[in-house]
Amino acid sequence: MLRLIKITILCLLLQNSLFSSESRLDKIIESNKLKVCIWPQYYSISYLDVRTQTLKGIDSDLAIQLAKDLNVKLEYVQSSFPTLIKDVTSNKCDIAMFAIGNTPSRAQKLRFTTPHLESDIYAVSTKSNRKVQSWNDIDKKGVIVAVAKGTYHEPIMKEKLKNAKLVILNGFKDREEEVQSGRADVFMTDYPYGKKMLAKTQWAKLITPNTTYHKTPYAWTVAYGDDKFYNRVEQFIKDIKEDGRLLQIAKNNNLEQIAKLK
Repeated sequence: MLRLIKITILCLLLQNSLFSSESRLDKIIESNKLKVCIWPQYYSISYLDVRTQTLKGIDSDLAIQLAKDLNVKLEYVQSSFPTLIKDVTSNKCDIAMFAIGNTPSRAQKLRFTTPHLESDIYAVSTKSNRKVQSWNDIDKKGVIVAVAKGTYHEPIMKEKLKNAKLVILNGFKDREEEVQSGRADVFMTDYPYGKKMLAKTQWAKLITPNTTYHKTPYAWTVAYGDDKFYNRVEQFIKDIKEDGRLLQIAKNNNLEQIAKLK
């Protein structure tokens, strides 16, 4: 009987602690700080300009807007796609804002917001590559296709490619080096990163699909279990779509082509 009473009391205490747990939103307001995970190598999304040491991109700009709407200070936290899940679930940041592709495997671990961008898959080759001249040349025997480990391109290309050889590399720079050196013919990427290659290199050639290949919605992610904070972020996304901020900031970063305004 005594044991049953102890178990009942324990359950009540646990229940009370769950109901009284403070939302992340409350903690952000109290601390006057919003911690946003970004990947500083993502061109037009959250790209660190080495010359000026400033961030440029749609999501780093929208992080500023979110902090303003919450009336708190903003702190950027460096993250990456390989460390994304750990960074968000371990409370390294309150929210990850760097155009994260919504995939089933990620959605099992992270809660995605309503998407604000959507990109198809693109290929980057060298101007001197004669083997791959168009999209139809990619999935052929003898062609080597590179992807970065941990990106959504990895599982998609595993499924899509039937004839070409797929190589999975540890980093984004690795896939660029493989293609530039000629060890790979193309690497797969998205619209923003493809734009970076054209803007920042002399050797890159962007190959676009003839028709829609595999569009992926891009959003932000938070940890599961906090509806109050999630709903506040959702309200922010609704607001920036309705008041024109999303479109304007997309235009500022030359991403209006892939913005999801509805």
